[in-house]
Amino acid sequence: MLKRKIYDQLVAWKQSSHGTTAIMIDGARRVGKSYIAEKFAQAEYKSYILVDFGQAPTDVLDLFVNDSANLDLFFAKLAAFYATPLYKRESVIIFDEVQQYPRARQLIKYFVADGRFDYIETGSLIRLKKNVQDIIIPSEEDHIEMFPLDFEEFLWAMDDEVTYPLIRQCFEIKQPLGAALHRKIMNDFRQYILVGGMPQSVLAYLDGKDFQASDIAKRRILKLYREDVAKFAEGYEDKVFAVFDGIPGQLSKKEKKYKLSSLGKQARFRTFEDSFIWLHEAMVVNACFNATDPHVGLALSADNATQKCYMADTGLLVTHTFQDKNYTDNELYRAILFDKLNINQGMLTENIVAQMLRHRRPRLYFYSRSDSRNRTNHIEIDFLITQGKKIAPIEVKSGNYRTHVSLDKFRKKFSSVLGNSYILYTKDVMVKDGIIHLPLYMAELL
Repeated sequence: MLKRKIYDQLVAWKQSSHGTTAIMIDGARRVGKSYIAEKFAQAEYKSYILVDFGQAPTDVLDLFVNDSANLDLFFAKLAAFYATPLYKRESVIIFDEVQQYPRARQLIKYFVADGRFDYIETGSLIRLKKNVQDIIIPSEEDHIEMFPLDFEEFLWAMDDEVTYPLIRQCFEIKQPLGAALHRKIMNDFRQYILVGGMPQSVLAYLDGKDFQASDIAKRRILKLYREDVAKFAEGYEDKVFAVFDGIPGQLSKKEKKYKLSSLGKQARFRTFEDSFIWLHEAMVVNACFNATDPHVGLALSADNATQKCYMADTGLLVTHTFQDKNYTDNELYRAILFDKLNINQGMLTENIVAQMLRHRRPRLYFYSRSDSRNRTNHIEIDFLITQGKKIAPIEVKSGNYRTHVSLDKFRKKFSSVLGNSYILYTKDVMVKDGIIHLPLYMAELL
């Protein structure tokens, strides 16, 4: 069993809710929602029933149509069908892949009001209009997002539960870990970049430290994503495919902003906007928006038409980049394993930072200002985050970088709202010139 942090969130929900709300686990396909919901149900309840709407038989679906007005009969039939007794306040019912049967989600209001049992919903693509347009979203629904394994969870999977507390301690006091330990952690972190955090990929890799097995698992996931596009983005699936397939090429450029001109000379944001939204809502990508005036706040000044489009899992990006070639032709594996991050380093390092930052905040931002008449006014900051009422800029650099011109300009221009300034790179912790330098693996602590 892969140890996941979301388990503790489910425990907290159960203890605080006492049956007054259901919990919706929202996440990309194959991120581990069904698995963690069932493991939680097995360990924390006397009994449970899992209704998988991806393959639920007609007899079960008919209960939601014909018997939902009589909950005594509904629960009696449901327990009989699954041959599982239900105990008042000691049982949980899981609605798995609930987006495939929206009526069950709408009935949550009445199930929760009845008060007999707890309810867990899992779903992918649940925010897409197609999956909610005919129902009233229940207000008795708490939400938690589930992401690929973060780096700490990846270390747990590698049977290492002692390293990350030290990483956290050194982050808090801004103290270097030391050359030997930093080198070891960076070696583990490079494995994390390649394998990613999708459970199937991690499990395949752990069985013999086999990158090829991991790559095969990731190819299956990418194939599933493409099938979802064909099924759920009907009418504009070609545009979604075009945006999705263009991600590696866009991220390999010096400036990571998604250039629509790469999709066609006449391409305009308004014609592709639904495609970007689809990928974002499906949690396949992490969108990052240009905050044009941090003085007034990040969300208030966000330009949705100017965005970067990162893959939600960096391991999937590694495979997606070379999907038309064999695993043995994937140069990124060799480059990372042998610490040659100068090869496509910007693509992978920025993507992994975006992935780690997204785990702690609902939206990502960057800052970009161009001035064709005066190059000195040009500023590019990879990420912006808020810390209290202050704005913290983040630059992602290689270990051998020499200057941080854009960061210096940004600090001067926005000094009145500036908090800490960070550089994430491949070396150890260092504070220099008022800038906090952190190793990449500390990004998820920001």
